[in-house]
Amino acid sequence: MKTFAITDIGQKRDINQDFVYSSELPVGNLPNLFIVADGMGGHQAGDVASRCTVEWMVDAIENSKEHNPVKLIRQAIEEANQKLRAMAESDEDLAGMGTTLVVATVFDDYAYVANVGDSRLYIVSDEIRQITRDHSLVEEMVRSGTIPREEARFHPKKNIITRAVGARDTVMIDFFDVKLRQGDYMLLCTDGLTNMLDDEDIRIIMSQQTDMAGKADKLVEAANEKGGRDNISVMIVKPFSDEVKIC
Repeated sequence: MKTFAITDIGQKRDINQDFVYSSELPVGNLPNLFIVADGMGGHQAGDVASRCTVEWMVDAIENSKEHNPVKLIRQAIEEANQKLRAMAESDEDLAGMGTTLVVATVFDDYAYVANVGDSRLYIVSDEIRQITRDHSLVEEMVRSGTIPREEARFHPKKNIITRAVGARDTVMIDFFDVKLRQGDYMLLCTDGLTNMLDDEDIRIIMSQQTDMAGKADKLVEAANEKGGRDNISVMIVKPFSDEVKIC
């Protein structure tokens, strides 16, 4: 397994409210752990929300006796949600803060994925597949047939999300399990990337770079060249090594 992560403030923001966490080594009863969070809130509340949520999640996972990855990740997100709500209620400067989350862990040849909000996980090989589903007003409009998919990225309400950690007393989480194949890359990212680049742009950029750092750097560079209107976070995970086993 190989990983590379980068987060960039972009061209328009004064603060980076994204937070990324990557561990190829075990975290508690998980064999590895990858998290990307995109905070929201005034002042520095978004920065606090994303960082604290990820740190609380890692701590909860490290101290849990649960072995089922879905239950373990669910418990960690729910615990972080409760703590974030309590923090926001105790400090008026942090009122209304929240964060998106996309979380993944790899067991053998399966990835277990959770998401809240509009940060995404893709599987990229010779094609690109979005695994997570955005929890956003525009995505609901696409699913209902109100607008076509090709209009979604440029819709004026594209940044309105319908779920976030810290937004309510209970948090709704989507879970996915994905069979991985040799040559697959997992891409976890915030909407600072996907609002600037479409899926095919992302696939082409990743296919043109041989090393993982190059793939991530070029994605961030391309998003900034398109305007960089938000913080940009990219995490690339290659679950399988390039080694060839000889029987």
